[in-house]
Amino acid sequence: MKKSLLFWLVLFSTTCLVAGKRESILKVYPSLTWIKEVGAKEFPKVKKIYSVAKYGAVGDGKTLNTKAIQAAIDECARNGGGIVTFPAGEYLTGSIFLKNGVNLRVDKNVTLLGSQNLEDYPELLTRVAGIEMVWPAGLINVMNASKAAVTGKGTVHAQGKPFWDKYWTMRKDYEARGLRWIVDYDCKRPRTLVVANSENVTISGLTFKQSGFWTIQLLYSNKCTVHGVTILNNVDGHGPSTDGVDIDSSSRILVENSYIDCNDDNFCLKSGRDADGLRVNRPTEYVVIRNCVSGAGGGLFTCGSETSGGIRNIAAYNLKAAGTGVGLRLKSAMTRGGVTENIYIHNVEMADVGTAIETSLNWNPTYSYSTLPAEYEGKEIPCHWKVMLEKVEPESLGVPTFRNVYMSNIHASNAKQALVAAGANNSLLTNFHFRDIEIHTNKPGSIVYAKDWEITNFVFSDTTRIKLEKCENVVFE
Repeated sequence: MKKSLLFWLVLFSTTCLVAGKRESILKVYPSLTWIKEVGAKEFPKVKKIYSVAKYGAVGDGKTLNTKAIQAAIDECARNGGGIVTFPAGEYLTGSIFLKNGVNLRVDKNVTLLGSQNLEDYPELLTRVAGIEMVWPAGLINVMNASKAAVTGKGTVHAQGKPFWDKYWTMRKDYEARGLRWIVDYDCKRPRTLVVANSENVTISGLTFKQSGFWTIQLLYSNKCTVHGVTILNNVDGHGPSTDGVDIDSSSRILVENSYIDCNDDNFCLKSGRDADGLRVNRPTEYVVIRNCVSGAGGGLFTCGSETSGGIRNIAAYNLKAAGTGVGLRLKSAMTRGGVTENIYIHNVEMADVGTAIETSLNWNPTYSYSTLPAEYEGKEIPCHWKVMLEKVEPESLGVPTFRNVYMSNIHASNAKQALVAAGANNSLLTNFHFRDIEIHTNKPGSIVYAKDWEITNFVFSDTTRIKLEKCENVVFE
């Protein structure tokens, strides 16, 4: 049975003390004064209620309510904003679109059910997995809006399992044809909540289940808050690429007090992929992730692999992982480019993770690098295939950079591996600082192609030292 968010946060508050003194991140890194400036600064002010029932919505779990819900949202926005509510029940819907000043409130006894018919998600131009392309809208969309919110103690159940099944079938076929790199883009699966080109948006309190693809994506947006959400994407199956929260080329973002159990990265920062990401060239910056917990998933805290626009000025602290594949993860590929820098991670408690700390510039090559099989040469291919196949010119623009990374007060019990860090001969991992790290593992790991690392009080249960190769000035104190 899934534990409640409260259970995990209580567990976090007690077990994190094992890692030692829990200093304030500002005490340890006093330059991070900007952390007080992140998150939504304005909230929908109008309190007038617009019940979707008055517009014809029926909470029987069967009636498609997309038009009725949208009608309530539209009238609310026309009248200057307010709160759109639902009587207790289950409301089946396709894509709905919030507007300025609207608070979509899903209360405790309310469940929004995502349609399992892809036709109920209109296609539009967006960015997905690092490239701009035509893709189905999300279940809930906040686009070109300000002072909007999605709140409540209810549930958004995306009912994504048919989209998962479709993906696994397609992936088996695509891998056999040398097309692993494009299957995620060809298999169009709805995201659950997309905030795009928006400002001062708040997402609070909800439980999200079984997302068809990514759960919450904050794209090209500014001053947004995700607070107190629970994401459960492994309900009744194994949801592929069901990221928890993706912060994508966005700024001044706060994510806090949330729990994620998914089948890919839990809390993730992105900024575009390869030539298309370099064209957009928009960073993710000034982000705080704090007081959060991950269960199953690919990474408690992840930067990448989409790094093309740069990822910088990030603070992640007071975090916990239980059974996550990787704990703290920085990843990219040698065609991504971009600079990932000024990353501050503090007060992290991990149990039963795979690798506690991982950095890779050559992550998952079969997915990361696009090569057209010979059988498709000279044939017409989809537009997004052409985008993925576009070469980065000159090649040096595709070389990513990771530098100025600070990790302190990290504790991991029963980890399969402590630390794996692999730079490249033309891109050394530079200026990493590790302090007060304790990892219980039988496999310390390795550092390759690194420069100017300062490692203080890094303790393993195994007395074997981390293996160093092609490193310069990597100092253990």
